[in-house]
Amino acid sequence: MAHRFSEIMFTPSVKALQAQFGSRGSYQRLAEPDAPARDRLSEKEAGFIMARDSFYMASVSETGWPYVQHRGGPTGFLKTLDEQTIGFADFRGNRQYVSTGNLLRDDRVSLILMDYPNRRRLKILGHARIIDMDAEPTLIAALELPDYRARVERGFLIRIAGIDWNCPQHITPRFTENDIEALLEPHRHRITELERENAELRVRLANEAQP
Repeated sequence: MAHRFSEIMFTPSVKALQAQFGSRGSYQRLAEPDAPARDRLSEKEAGFIMARDSFYMASVSETGWPYVQHRGGPTGFLKTLDEQTIGFADFRGNRQYVSTGNLLRDDRVSLILMDYPNRRRLKILGHARIIDMDAEPTLIAALELPDYRARVERGFLIRIAGIDWNCPQHITPRFTENDIEALLEPHRHRITELERENAELRVRLANEAQP
């Protein structure tokens, strides 16, 4: 079975450009029958997904326009349900419902998940299904985050069609407040130790200076 992501995305026009600019040879191996399909999540992908606090999701409108939406929440709000299914609770936002409306006509989605500090990027193709709050309460409960105070309007399940890791070129490292706090914590601890040692030294020198 060929690599599913390239099988879907490498259309004749794409292949022609790859041939024109000299990259087709390196991608041709992905079309071989023994190439890994990469349409299921390994522990590596599952762990990466669960560590994200945001992602970008593209859908296509009934008029043919692509639409990309940022989705965010607490770390782990995008859940891995099995090796070929991910899902998330849809929190109330600006109430435009563009992505939701698009999916009523075309269930295909494309996701990009970013890890800026480590310059990693995972691309996912899939088919999305909208989960109704009242019709499937058990599934909604599995997607909800009890400690996150945001109103859930529906859920989304995405059946994975293909995945692909992108190269780190041109990804500028960016750090969240939590990332920075974690980096600073050892330095703050060391500063506290030095201040304590300095205070003790001042006391000792003051005592030694007394007649």
